[in-house]
Amino acid sequence: MAKHTLLVVDDDALIRRSLGAVLRLEGYDVVEASGGGDALAALESAKPDLVITDFNMPEIDGLQLLREIRARKPDLPVILVTGYGTVEQAVDAMRSGAYDYVTKPIIDEEMKMVIRRALEERSLRDENSELRKRLDMRYSYDSIIGRDHRMQRIYDTIESVAPTRATVLVTGESGTGKTLIARALHHNSTRRDQPFVEVNCGALPETLLESELFGHKRGSFTGAHADKLGKFAAADKGTIFLDEINNASPLLQMKLLRILQDKEFEPVGGNETKRVDVRVVLATNLDLAKEVDAGTFRRDLYYRINVVSIAMPPLRERVSDIPLLAAHFLKQHAKENEKRITGLDDAISDLLIRYPWPGNVRELENCMERAVVLTRNVVLTPDDLPSVLRDEAEEQPTPLESGAVVPLKRALEDPERRIIEHALRMHEGNRQVTARALDINRTTLFNKMRKYDLLEKY
Repeated sequence: MAKHTLLVVDDDALIRRSLGAVLRLEGYDVVEASGGGDALAALESAKPDLVITDFNMPEIDGLQLLREIRARKPDLPVILVTGYGTVEQAVDAMRSGAYDYVTKPIIDEEMKMVIRRALEERSLRDENSELRKRLDMRYSYDSIIGRDHRMQRIYDTIESVAPTRATVLVTGESGTGKTLIARALHHNSTRRDQPFVEVNCGALPETLLESELFGHKRGSFTGAHADKLGKFAAADKGTIFLDEINNASPLLQMKLLRILQDKEFEPVGGNETKRVDVRVVLATNLDLAKEVDAGTFRRDLYYRINVVSIAMPPLRERVSDIPLLAAHFLKQHAKENEKRITGLDDAISDLLIRYPWPGNVRELENCMERAVVLTRNVVLTPDDLPSVLRDEAEEQPTPLESGAVVPLKRALEDPERRIIEHALRMHEGNRQVTARALDINRTTLFNKMRKYDLLEKY
């Protein structure tokens, strides 16, 4: 772990050097400054993780220095030290943003404890900030991979609906990414800093699902030994995602209709009405309209949840997105497993496109993770795929062989991408030479490289 750098500011050289010596023995890098001016210069040159400054100094005193640091580096913790501590000084210091206030004579153990606490809190804030950045990357619109025209419409829908309170129904086969859509809706909404609660309605017995969603009172049924807070209460002010909503019983459907309309419910076995402010996103892999006609799903609930509908296409119907997704998962899992894998060869890309992917995007990700973990190659080849997948893919007819008709523009995208990538490899990424070999200008090559996500690779 890298050492922390501390900036010690005091016009008394003896005190400054004495404190610096103690802190160096604790393993810190210490930079000393004899006044406010030197300290402000050291902020940029030394980039300290924490500042300890005397209160009473000529020209720029500790309080003025604190305010200047807050203006320049608001996250940098500052500890003020004084030999003439008063309540007024302490109040001014804390109001101005000081982390803590220490009086002289300095007690080494007290100072060490305050420093450790300040650095730990800053580290926690930095970790939270980094986590927020990762979430922004993972659940931004750009994180949902795909250039298929249907995916483009889905991006537009998410962008329009996310900031609103509208209920959203996400439909599609298992593994198409319905949960990712729900999280993207939450993360890009005004509720992003509030809870996101996910419930798989198909994973719980009917007798427990109502209690899981709405909570229960002690003694309401056998085994209810204490009051329980339900998922709707836990998601208050945030978003609740109900997956496999088609599994809800008629009684549960009635309670869901009430909470969607009135934002009210009663816990199982309770009489007290509770109100919640929850944005509801639901998902199903069945055709709910057919379930309504069959009498297994309430018609009024269906109309209530079908305010905005997002239909996720199966992977086999967005063939042009398969190489993009495969490259994305390859990069992700290679990084997680600390393996150097530069890409997919053309033969494996052809197999991935021909395989029907009954498990959709989830199956593709699992396949790429397995290949990354087991391969000893720098470039993945067909041998890195499961033999069952290879055999089934080879048996699948091409679009021409099957008689299927796909839009010409989409059908030509993958061959074009492979030709460009092959030319770039042959010319070691030299764009000028590659453009000349392909008989196109550099601007056209650049635009096509951007289109096919090849800019970072070459």
